[in-house]
Amino acid sequence: MAKTAGKRAPAVVLVYGKDESAVTERAKQICQEWCDQLGEFDREIIDGTATKADEALKVISRVREALLTLPFFGSGKVIWLRNCNFLGTERTATAQVVTEAVDELARALEDFDWSKPGNVRFIISTTDVDRRRRLARVIEKIGSVEPCAGWSLDDKDWAQMAEAWVKQRIYAHKKQIAEEAVAELVARVGPDQRMLDSEIQKLVLYVGTRPKIQIEDVETICIRNKFAGAFALADALGARDLPALLRHLDEELWQMQFDKDKNEFSLLGGLVTKIRALIFAKEMLRAGWVKQVNYFNQFTPFLKNVPQDRLPADPRFNPLALHPYVLFKAVQQANNYTLDELVRAMDMLLQCNQKLIYSDLDARLVLQQTLIDIVSRTPGQEKHPG
Repeated sequence: MAKTAGKRAPAVVLVYGKDESAVTERAKQICQEWCDQLGEFDREIIDGTATKADEALKVISRVREALLTLPFFGSGKVIWLRNCNFLGTERTATAQVVTEAVDELARALEDFDWSKPGNVRFIISTTDVDRRRRLARVIEKIGSVEPCAGWSLDDKDWAQMAEAWVKQRIYAHKKQIAEEAVAELVARVGPDQRMLDSEIQKLVLYVGTRPKIQIEDVETICIRNKFAGAFALADALGARDLPALLRHLDEELWQMQFDKDKNEFSLLGGLVTKIRALIFAKEMLRAGWVKQVNYFNQFTPFLKNVPQDRLPADPRFNPLALHPYVLFKAVQQANNYTLDELVRAMDMLLQCNQKLIYSDLDARLVLQQTLIDIVSRTPGQEKHPG
């Protein structure tokens, strides 16, 4: 997560958010900012994870002791209560003795002279905090309470932010990475910073002394998470790659056994969205609003110049309502089908939906046959130029 430019962090900060990796990254940035300000400093990191009340009390005691201990070296001291898990609505957090101890800590922070010699800085990172409780209110008064949302599929810029972050992490390992490898890695993992970091470490170990990571490396060893599975299925449909399409369909159908939120109709909905995106892409290319480019960061500027008044208000039929990365992939793949084939594909998917509802046919066979019919070409048919 990018830190706020030109704004110095106060002496006390509480960073919270559901994405633990993003919260930790932001806390590290604030600690580094303090360290740059203080020069020589002591750093004390206290693990805030507690599974029962007495462990939480020990953590709070360590924090209070750290606040009262002057730095041994240099002119300052940074205290980080990391991954604290008893500030929200967890069972440990609601125990009376813990609630009272956290309130006492809040009073200690409020009474502490943060301007006195010693330059003490204190930060808490957590995935859950009850902002109604005294600690959060006190820190908001004397310092800063900073939400950290991380990346989300609802954020249209998440792919760009994730790709930029991946490049930074790769460069930190003194490696280079091909643009298409970055895009493939982000597409496989999705907006999960912790998992992306894990996959980057795997890639660095895998390439060894080789200076540059290629897309083949990503395809060989990197996982596809739950988010990426449906994306891979739709991507294979757009690529008109029947072997990959059937393989990803089998993977998704197998995963349905373990995911109550996924079923045949959710898979079908993703395929309908893909065909609709391909139709949008063909029309946008025909209108000259976008061009086929190799990299996502080259594509997004085109979208800013699309005339809004020429688009329907209904988001189902508005290409800009799609995620930009989905539209980017559709534009890349638009030449794999004619417009007539895409219209026919929508009709086939409608018939597939009716069969899934009203017939006793096996869902796997219905989906397989529908996809085979969509991507198959008649004998002698070549790839369409547009």
